[in-house]
Amino acid sequence: MGLAAIGLGSNLGLAASTENSSDTRALTLHSAVASLRALGHVVSVSAYFDTAPVGYTDQPRFLNAAAVLQTELAPLPLLHALLNIEREHGRDRSHGIAKGPRTLDLDLLLYDDTLMHTAELTLPHPEMHARRFVLEPLAQVAPSWQHPVLHRTVADLLVSLTE
Repeated sequence: MGLAAIGLGSNLGLAASTENSSDTRALTLHSAVASLRALGHVVSVSAYFDTAPVGYTDQPRFLNAAAVLQTELAPLPLLHALLNIEREHGRDRSHGIAKGPRTLDLDLLLYDDTLMHTAELTLPHPEMHARRFVLEPLAQVAPSWQHPVLHRTVADLLVSLTE
């Protein structure tokens, strides 16, 4: 069994509208966590964090969280399952603005201490160490998980962002 850290985010929610509602974003994240249970044992889920968009900023605020999943799926099949959950929640990655508004975003951040770089998947997630919206929820559920490249814990990486 592998242990995976997954970042969750939503800024449109299941019932996308022009008016952002934390309720629809939270419902989307609740639903996504329920869907993760079909992929293995959800060990823990962080609180939900209301965050400003990064990069493309002309969009609603996000609700972000992190989950730790114990699974029998290897990293690439797990990624495919996560992308399928996104599609089931209304996300179409073939259209829209890159890093733009979305009903659901699921990122495979870490998988045990796996190092992987393919056209489809890079582990650990290449930008996780620089993103507060990833590290803050992840530090709630896996503070001592060590980044396999940087050799620093999630908690240490989060502290380094505040310095």
